[in-house]
Amino acid sequence: MTQQAAVLQTCNNELVKCIEDLCNKRDTLQRDILSEEEEKTKLQNDIRVLSEKLAKVNESLAKKITARNEYDKTISETENAYMKILESSQNLLHVLKKEAVVLKTSPK
Repeated sequence: MTQQAAVLQTCNNELVKCIEDLCNKRDTLQRDILSEEEEKTKLQNDIRVLSEKLAKVNESLAKKITARNEYDKTISETENAYMKILESSQNLLHVLKKEAVVLKTSPK
């Protein structure tokens, strides 16, 4: 009977050791899970913050592009008007020079 008891004790000891090993592996895995869950939460928060920043930048960019387009339109209209004024001024100068010549050559 003592031999059977020794075999049973050895078996029991091995079983306890296996259970302890499994518990240790489970504890290690649980620590890894907690660590990765913390990392996941941090990354999700970073994504949320970056998404908010991106939305603000996109909104600001859209407003600035609209303003720039308005500047472009105003500049183009102003340049066109200026060119018309310049052209009219050149025409007026040409007419005035012609009249001056006519007035100089006409008898007094």
